[in-house]
Amino acid sequence: MAETNPLHIALDTLPSISAARLELLERLGLRTVGDLLFHFPRAYEDLTDVRSIAALSADGIQTVQGEVVEIEGRSLSDGRTVVSVVLSDDGKNCLEGMWFNQSYAAKRFRYGQRLSFSGKPKWYRDHWQMNNPRVQILDGDAVPTGEAPAPPVSTPGVVPIYPLTEDLRPEQLRSLLRKALDQYASRLVDMLPAGLRQKHDWPTSDRALRDVHFPLTQSAAMRGRRRFVYEEFLILQLALALRRREVRGEGRAPVLTTTPAIDARIRRLFPFRLTADQDRAVAEICRDLAADKPMQRLLQADVGAGKTAVAVYALLVTVANKHQAALMAPTEVLARQHARTLDRYLAHSRVRRLLLTGALTSAERRDALAALAAGDIDLVVGTQALVQEDVRFARLGLVIIDEQHKFGVHQRARFRRRHNSEFQVPSAEPPPPQLRTQNSELGTPHYLVMTATPIPRTVALTVFGDLDVSIIRQLPPGRQPVATRWEPASQRQRVYARLREGMAQGRQGYIVCPLVEESATLDVKAATQTHVELRDGPFREFRVGLLHGRQDEEAKAAVMDRFRKHELDLLVCTSVIEVGVDVPNATLLVIEHAERFGLSQLHQLRGRVCRGPVAGECVLFAEPPNDDGRQRLRAFLRTTDGFALAEEDMKLRGTGEFFGARQHGLGELRLGNLIADADLLRLARKDAFALVAEDAGLRRPEHALLRAAVLERYGKTLDLAEIG
Repeated sequence: MAETNPLHIALDTLPSISAARLELLERLGLRTVGDLLFHFPRAYEDLTDVRSIAALSADGIQTVQGEVVEIEGRSLSDGRTVVSVVLSDDGKNCLEGMWFNQSYAAKRFRYGQRLSFSGKPKWYRDHWQMNNPRVQILDGDAVPTGEAPAPPVSTPGVVPIYPLTEDLRPEQLRSLLRKALDQYASRLVDMLPAGLRQKHDWPTSDRALRDVHFPLTQSAAMRGRRRFVYEEFLILQLALALRRREVRGEGRAPVLTTTPAIDARIRRLFPFRLTADQDRAVAEICRDLAADKPMQRLLQADVGAGKTAVAVYALLVTVANKHQAALMAPTEVLARQHARTLDRYLAHSRVRRLLLTGALTSAERRDALAALAAGDIDLVVGTQALVQEDVRFARLGLVIIDEQHKFGVHQRARFRRRHNSEFQVPSAEPPPPQLRTQNSELGTPHYLVMTATPIPRTVALTVFGDLDVSIIRQLPPGRQPVATRWEPASQRQRVYARLREGMAQGRQGYIVCPLVEESATLDVKAATQTHVELRDGPFREFRVGLLHGRQDEEAKAAVMDRFRKHELDLLVCTSVIEVGVDVPNATLLVIEHAERFGLSQLHQLRGRVCRGPVAGECVLFAEPPNDDGRQRLRAFLRTTDGFALAEEDMKLRGTGEFFGARQHGLGELRLGNLIADADLLRLARKDAFALVAEDAGLRRPEHALLRAAVLERYGKTLDLAEIG
């Protein structure tokens, strides 16, 4: 019978632990020995400057060890209470610890008890004092009813600072940790293979846990923590490496080659030369398409850097190789935008195109789907309706998903399953003889994800860690910069006058509001009310339209069509315009309550007014409530580099809020921090991919624990079926 994993053992097995203490631990989510041992400190305090009372000085944090010789609680004339506890280390010199308005503090101490006080000493009359010193009990924990005395916790030194709950004191938690370590740490089986431990000089799990919770030095504590952060990242990266291997082994993809003739034919369609970054991305994608393994690549570009042209190139390579291509967008507005772009490039080509949206009548949809299944359509653009049950392809070679930054690994895994099972010839009726052999070789289509929302590198290594990455930073020549200003509300009329002046010259503009309708609880501008106020007030001589996410797709498309044809001068809208809106004549932008938008969202919005030959203008009205908000807006004013802003946004808001890690299917990292521990993430990724290259299914005995950990944490999330 296999021995129970000590990490899964309930905490009530620890000696002399009361029900009350278990309840407090439950509040922290600590139910098992593993929960307790991996409840890591949030910081450490260095109390290694231990002095005798006679050697104290009024400069910096110092620590004294002594015996309690006096305990007193009293009320002061101003109504406050004070608890005074006096230590002596030689029978002559004394140090007084004082706690104000904490009358319960006296119950923590007893005469003759050995304690250490740490804090900043000050000389008062004839002795040293410390206000609210950090206390360590050196001769055993205070004993609640029903519990045996605990051994001494430690001597002063490097003291962990833990996340706690009310009524649970640090020394009580550390006493429990000591018991858990003494009873179970030696039974832990090290998950890291000996080779990796030796390669990076990591301590064993037993040693690392002791260093994390009872460190002798700061460096030992940090080394122990980094060892477990590396382990957490390694498990994640192994899951991504295995997922990548599994997808590439799902079947053969069609080989789509790019001959010099195809390359020349495609480039002639563009009225511009591709930038060096675009050429590099094209080369990487063409290399993938020419292989018989399914491409799985992320193409990320800064706003306005021209990812759509690269996507069009890939689509046309597919069509040139007698296969179908699909371009999916998250909204109908963006799908229509892509369809217009393709119509512009392919106006004189023989490529058969289809826009599949909800606007088609039943008869039109039926005819379109029949043409798609018969192979009479080369290139289809649509929304997620493309993966509905009744959509079938004859020879699908490439799927491109645009603006899929809101979908992560879990969603892509499910989405690929639908691609593989649904983007094929229907099995109910055999394919025509001329397609039968070709379809038997189709296998899995190639797969490209695109986003114009720059992603911090460490996020890309996690949420999109199973994909190859191509990056386009370089803007096309001739793109004009956008002048960005942060104006106080007192300058609103001057800003409106500048808008009127620009529109009188034939330009167009946007005014972006954070809400659709007014809120009873928020003093924030809303699009519907602002539209009425501006249409009937300062912009009554101009044509003012309204666009927001609650309008149906047909209404949104109609408004955008009027704005694109310059039948509207000013568009009052929400952030619905941040993607899929390309109107070169619109060069004026006002963002209301800019403090309510993230940096990446602000950058996307600013990208709407850098599309034409005239330099854009962006004005922010904002009243940030704190320094973080002001710092975020100052960063936005400082640079137009979307990748730099994405990194800054993550630093200011944290990884969870920046990218909603949980909605991407990977869950929250328990120990690692994508910003502070970026070096460990890169190290773990390198090791994980090398490990999978050597041992594809992690079948070797020394990898068994890693394999089990990967399956337990990410098996269902990432569809890791083949190693299960």
